[in-house]
Parts: sequence; structure tokens; C-alpha cells
Amino acid sequence: ERARQLLELSNNLEEGYIRMARCFEATRQKCCRLERDGRRVREQLARAEAERAALEVKLKHARNQVEVEMKKRHRAEAELEKQERKLQLVFESLMQEPWGSGEQRSVLSALAGRRLGAALAAGRRSSGVDESCQSLLSHSDISYDRTEDDV
Repeated sequence: ERARQLLELSNNLEEGYIRMARCFEATRQKCCRLERDGRRVREQLARAEAERAALEVKLKHARNQVEVEMKKRHRAEAELEKQERKLQLVFESLMQEPWGSGEQRSVLSALAGRRLGAALAAGRRSSGVDESCQSLLSHSDISYDRTEDDV
């Protein structure tokens, strides 16, 4: 009787050990799967961070280019205003000359009317544009370093 009980106990222990070994193997396989997934996700993260850094550099370059173009535009607008003022002074001088005939004055007035009207209309249009170049994104912390994409 005692031997039979020991045999049953031995069989139960053996089945328990087999179940425990299967659980350990299933856990080991899950760990291996999780390690592979972790490596894959870390690689994706590294690629995404590298791409983000390259895009930040490109954004910095684009902002710099916009700034340069804005300065050029402001200089051109200032030069245009200067030239228009000179034209106005020449026109006023010609209109005040005593030797000019009435016909010359009317032609000059007509030309000046078209010219000054166009200049005023253009001046109104460009003054309404907000070109402050301010953004919600701060670009002071981005460097101008060249990336492989730029090269």
C-alpha cells in the first residue's frame, strides 16, 4: 500500500515537474519575443529621432533662407520708396517750371496720376501683409550643421 502511494506521489511530482518545465519554456519564449520586439522598436525610435533631427536642421535652414529673403524684400521696398520719392520730386519740379505748356502739364499729370495711383495701390497691398516670421516653434536651439541629406 505504501509503495503504491509513493508511486502515485512520484507520478504526480513528475507531472508537476513537466508542467513547470512547460511553463518555464513558454515564459522563455515570451521573453525572447519581447527582446526581439524591444530591439525592433529601439531601432525604429533611433531612425525616427535621426529623421527628426535632419528635419529640424532643414527647418532651421529654411527659416534662415526666409529671413534672408525678407531682408532682401525690405531693402527692395525701401529702394522702391526712395525711387518713387525721387520721381515725385522730379514731377513736382517739372510741374513748377514756368516754361512748361499746359499740354505738357496735363500729360505729366495723367502719367503721374497713373504712376502714383499704382504706387499707392501697391503700397496699400504690401502694408497689409504680416511678415513678422514669428512661429510657435522655437528655432534658437537648432544648429545649422550640415546633415548627410544636405551633402
